[in-house]
Amino acid sequence: MFVVNGAVIGGFGASLPSLRDKLGLDATQIAIMLFCAGATAIGSMQIGGRLADSIGAREVSLAALPLLIAGMITVGLAQIYPVAIVGTVLIGLGNGAMDVAMNAMGVQVEAARQRPIMSSFHAFWSIGNFIGAGAVLLLAMVLGLRGGEVVTPLSISIAVLTLAALVILFKITPEAAVVHHTVDGVRTPIPAVAWVLGVMALAFGLAEGTALDWSSLHVTDVAGVDPTTGAVGLIAVSGFMVVIRLLGDRLVTRFGRRAVVRFGGLCAALGYLTVTLVSSLPLLVLGWALVGFGVGMIAPQVYALSGHIGGGRALAMVVTFGYAAFLVGPAFVGFLVNLLGIHHAMAVPALLCAGIIALASMMPSTDVGLSRNQPISTIP
Repeated sequence: MFVVNGAVIGGFGASLPSLRDKLGLDATQIAIMLFCAGATAIGSMQIGGRLADSIGAREVSLAALPLLIAGMITVGLAQIYPVAIVGTVLIGLGNGAMDVAMNAMGVQVEAARQRPIMSSFHAFWSIGNFIGAGAVLLLAMVLGLRGGEVVTPLSISIAVLTLAALVILFKITPEAAVVHHTVDGVRTPIPAVAWVLGVMALAFGLAEGTALDWSSLHVTDVAGVDPTTGAVGLIAVSGFMVVIRLLGDRLVTRFGRRAVVRFGGLCAALGYLTVTLVSSLPLLVLGWALVGFGVGMIAPQVYALSGHIGGGRALAMVVTFGYAAFLVGPAFVGFLVNLLGIHHAMAVPALLCAGIIALASMMPSTDVGLSRNQPISTIP
């Protein structure tokens, strides 16, 4: 599920420059498309999280995937801008519900296994994202396509592969537990610590979004290199995020989620502090690698813990905070870039990452949801 979702989102994001050429769009129209996808995803997360608790995360995840398929096909076949908007809305609706539901199911898998695995799931999402984005270059090279010509074959290819994956997922995905939020007929509130996790999600969402959207520009401008060379900033961020997520579950098993989140916040803060103070290319790349290494540790653990303590509805709330910051944060940083300059604007995410270190002290030292007394801890 994580690989397929990541591939669709990666393919959609990587196709935007080609879609711009195909439909003759400007930056404002692209921004409106991304806003529509983000806004519908945030709304869909709230519905998907609650449905995952009431009817099961399996059903919600598998029901959301056809929306992603329909969205990719609609965007790929779009000849006019309004049709492309419809496609992005479908992608947002499918992605929001599936994002929360597959994370909720991942929490249940982790509980049933009695050992961490969420970091690996997020690593596979990153791998799928890379595959989806790389499909643009692969199709362009194999079929000799240029500009907007690649949009339709890319969208259809991803849709066909996703449909095949959906058939397989229907057969191999186990049933998920229904999570109840009532005691003696009275609905229980979302645990207070979930709101702390939500604040942490705001911080790492902005830090991760800034790293992915601004690292290449930062390296290009501060080091004074050409844009192609500047891309090593994003390569460093993305590569080290995958590496740490593949290793993260072992670290959680040995040191616990709280220690891993603290260390991740420390690495990310030091990384952002480094790129704020240095200007040579090697040190900038090192700083952005530290950022990727740090933020890659945090999200899987915060999301997993929110699911363990409060089920899909708490997970939906925390993921929404993180997702909203991921979308809005880079624009806020853009304002700071205009005000302070691109070099020094990175001090703000450094402070937010330092705040994560402090907030981590409020995280439970153990996964409450792994207790056998919790309904989320078993899968029928």
